[in-house]
This record gives sequence, structure tokens and C-alpha cells, in this order.
Amino acid sequence: MTSLPGGDSAQQPDHRTPVCARCGTTARGTPLTWTYSVEGGVRRHFCEACSRENIRAIEGRLDSDRW
Repeated sequence: MTSLPGGDSAQQPDHRTPVCARCGTTARGTPLTWTYSVEGGVRRHFCEACSRENIRAIEGRLDSDRW
């Protein structure tokens, strides 16, 4: 069994391509202008456009189902 530097593979960051949970836009690389929330234990990413359109709901901590 090979171990990775810095710890167990379960502790390594997730490198999947982010997809906007509202519109389906995919990101290239790390999207600095995107937001994310954790709803029901699941991380959901939102592109810049969807984030801007729903900023009040995001700041009010409403789950995205209520936008």
C-alpha cells in the first residue's frame, strides 16, 4: 500500500470540475468568482451569473431550492 505525502488519500482535495447547480455551466480550473453552499450535507457550486442574480437569497442563507 502506498501512502501519499501529507496524509491519506481521503484527505486530499476534490479535483472534480465544478458545475453550477442552477444553470449547469461548467468551470475551467478554480472559479474564483463562483460561490458554493452546503445544503443537506451536499456542496453545491453556483456560477458568477447565478450568484449575482440571487445574492440577496444567498446572503439571507436561503437554500437554493427557495430562490
